[in-house]
Amino acid sequence: MADRLKGKVAIVTGGGSGIGEAICKKFAREGASVVVAGFPEDPVEDVAKEIEKEGGKVLSFTADLSTEDNAKRCVETAVSQFGKLDILINNAGVFPEVNLLQDYSEEAFDYMIKNNVNTAFVMSKAALPELHKTKGNIVSAGSEAGVIGIAQNTPYGGTKGFIHSFMRGLAVEQAQFGVRCNIVGPGPIDTAWTHDSTGPMDSKMVKTMKQATPMGRRGTPEEVANVYLFLASDEASYVTGATYMVDGGITLAKGPVGEEADSDMKKEPKGELELEHSKDGHTSIRK
Repeated sequence: MADRLKGKVAIVTGGGSGIGEAICKKFAREGASVVVAGFPEDPVEDVAKEIEKEGGKVLSFTADLSTEDNAKRCVETAVSQFGKLDILINNAGVFPEVNLLQDYSEEAFDYMIKNNVNTAFVMSKAALPELHKTKGNIVSAGSEAGVIGIAQNTPYGGTKGFIHSFMRGLAVEQAQFGVRCNIVGPGPIDTAWTHDSTGPMDSKMVKTMKQATPMGRRGTPEEVANVYLFLASDEASYVTGATYMVDGGITLAKGPVGEEADSDMKKEPKGELELEHSKDGHTSIRK
């Protein structure tokens, strides 16, 4: 265990799989007490047990975090167990459908509003009174889709566009209370969402995605977690209202530039985290 977050208490929503799992394990290794929060259907308990085995301080919290009552309970649980709250990571989100807008289902759209927008709103609202006490910070999951808009992903990009604007507004209004607010914008990351076998993308989309990324590959969940770690730590003390893209350059790219990437750049770095749930997590609509 290192100490970049020593003595800090963090809630990570969507912490049971994908990028959320990596954030939870990275934060625990850096000394934070972590609340792994997420849907009951996700492997939240498994991630908590894995952190505990490594000697980390952790508890799990399973509920629908898009409701105000559950958001308050999550924050109250963290404070009751660990005495305070320093960091809120709004990582939770869903990606249920890829489609042209005229064919996009209202059910999928409503599901995204509920889980991508409502959850960030109610969790931030519930956490702020505690973050005022600790001069803490919020880091929320944006997306390349929320910056530039992506065809066949337009409703998803709209929900992430809300997050980008929402967090910048929070950064300005919450500075008077000593609270920093920032955004991490992942591009194509190696999770269930970006594989045709586990997510809504088809094989053509997966191929095009890698070709359009200047680095010629998906990012790893741990590479994204590294940026969350910086922004959540005191090292980022003069950073607020910022958007850190972790996208391999795809937001800026034009055409199949990934095919020209250096061979070393195409290799995934060897991470230090044991991520058992990077391909878990529900991407389809749950009734």
